[in-house]
Amino acid sequence: MTTETETITNSMTSQNLESVNGIDSLDDLNVSMEKLQAKPLWKQMAKLNPPLPNPSCVPHIWRYDLIRPSLLKAGELVSESQAERRVLMLVNPARDAPYTTDTLYAGLQLVMPNEVARAHRHTAFAMRFIIEGHGGFTAHYQQLRYPADDVDSNTSPIVFPWAKMKQALDETPGNWASKDYLKSDGRQVSKVLGGSVERLDAGTSSPGFRETASSVYHVVSGRGYSIIGENRITWGPGDTFCIPSWQRYQHFTDLEGKGEPVYLYRFHDKPMLNALGFYRLDGVDVETLVSD
Repeated sequence: MTTETETITNSMTSQNLESVNGIDSLDDLNVSMEKLQAKPLWKQMAKLNPPLPNPSCVPHIWRYDLIRPSLLKAGELVSESQAERRVLMLVNPARDAPYTTDTLYAGLQLVMPNEVARAHRHTAFAMRFIIEGHGGFTAHYQQLRYPADDVDSNTSPIVFPWAKMKQALDETPGNWASKDYLKSDGRQVSKVLGGSVERLDAGTSSPGFRETASSVYHVVSGRGYSIIGENRITWGPGDTFCIPSWQRYQHFTDLEGKGEPVYLYRFHDKPMLNALGFYRLDGVDVETLVSD
């Protein structure tokens, strides 16, 4: 039995050696390997292991004053039965929908007065920031609509009133402040997405950052601009802009403004990257970012 196995193995080896005889170029070798369902790593090494993060998406801004009229028109043309899908996706110009960044999706949703966006379930984690309106609510429920009972948003595990977040920012000393949206036990709101708010006093700037996380910013109030990579993006109230991974960014207030502070809302994918061990912050030792 052993002799027969060795004979078969030697025969196969001889056939394989004969199959590469006469191959004098890499192109011919590549064709030969593909027939064996094998491909050369050396051709894709740089792509699979880039020296730096190389996102496909680019910095971009969606101006609320330009988008809002189309969203309101959709309120006239899209029926209530489709209300849960009355959303304008914010699509990165370097990719197709639904990508706002390579890992984040953002959209502007309109729910008209007395309408119900039916209860639904999905695996993606969603965060919502109310730009306009009041009296709306979200809660966990199995039916198409949750009963319209009064809920104390100050004790809700999924609602974070803007007044409380703004107060926390205003009570933080310094020209720039940032506060995370956290659960009562101090954990991030999810293991996938994180949220935060920032305050930037008039005539000042935020620290500069470069990180593997990507972000979507919404301007709550105030005017200013951000330097993202080599791009300067000017923004105002209601605008939304994105920051792809590993693009250095810094925010500046409008020096010609009325002396009012800027408030920004941000959501990002840092929790997911932390869970995978992929989060990096430029200038910070990697070992300090990895938890046991």
